[in-house]
This record gives sequence, structure tokens and C-alpha cells, in this order.
Amino acid sequence: MTRIGLTGGIATGKSYVVRQLRAAGVPVVDSDVLAREAVAPGTPALAAIVERFGPDVMTAGEVDRARLGEIVFRDAEARRDLEAIVHPAVRRGIAEFFRALPPDTPLAAADIPLLYETRGERNFDKVIVVACARETQIERIVARDGLARDAAERRVAAQLPIEEKIRRADYVIRTDGPYEETNAQVAAVLASLRS
Repeated sequence: MTRIGLTGGIATGKSYVVRQLRAAGVPVVDSDVLAREAVAPGTPALAAIVERFGPDVMTAGEVDRARLGEIVFRDAEARRDLEAIVHPAVRRGIAEFFRALPPDTPLAAADIPLLYETRGERNFDKVIVVACARETQIERIVARDGLARDAAERRVAAQLPIEEKIRRADYVIRTDGPYEETNAQVAAVLASLRS
């Protein structure tokens, strides 16, 4: 099995590429889903978050992601603390996903936005980076999440620059253009991986 790490910056179009991979028959695990499961009510990670950040980051028994995001995207130490709480559970979930696949599965992928930031690339055979222009990222975050421009810029700045991710990638899929262009790039990458 070829293990693929799929990454990119926030709002670069990873979710769209994941849908295309799944439509082409590639199993994909989403680390954001695993992260949400890791902090579900009653989990040790949720208790650790409340202990570190206080009860104000909770709403109706769950993490208020927007409120916690405001804290961690303004404070690098707070972000590192949150990652130290959540990332071990996410890594275990990804490992379990690959272990559970049939042994004859040719390709499988993990969607991990912070793949390079967590030095996770060494756990994969190939890395695909989904990329677009920085200004496009910011515009997408503002439109999608309803954030102010400065908040969107902080979220982009909190990640490794997309140019550095591109430099380190085995494959790059650009999402600046129409969907048809992205689809063609996904098809070309899959053809290369399958050959």
C-alpha cells in the first residue's frame, strides 16, 4: 500500500481534493474529524483542554472551536499546548485507519493540514500538497468562516508558508483555477501514483 499524506494550507481546497480522491476509490481519513472525536465530551483530551484554557472555551458541554481558535491563533504557546493535547490521539486514529484497511489496498491517504508542522511527512510514502495563492486563501477564509481579514491572515500565518510546503512535496495540486483544472491534476497525480 502506498500511504499518502495530503496537506496544504488552510482554505487551499483540501476538502475538495479529498472528495475527488474518494470518488476515485482512494480511502481517506480526515485528521480534523479525528481531532473533533478526540475532544468529544468525556474524553481525557477535553478535560485537559478545560484544565489548560479554562471553562470559557466550552459551550453546552463541548469545545467552542471559534473561541478556542481566537486564543490559539493569537498565542503560539497556547497553540503548541493545544496541539500537545490533541495530536497524540489524532496520530493513533490515523495509524488505526491504515491498519484496518484490507492489505491489498493500493493507495490510501490521510488529510493532515499540519503534516509538515508536526513532522509527520516521514510516516508517508508520498506527500501531496494542495495549494493556491495566499490572497485566495484569505478570501476563502473570510467568505467561509465569516472572519475579519486580520483574523484570516493570522490563521494563514500560523502555518508553514505554502511555498515551503510546495518545495517539500512529491506532488502539488493547485486550486486557483476552475474545478476542471483541479480534477485534471488529481487524475494525473493518481495515474502517477498507480503506475
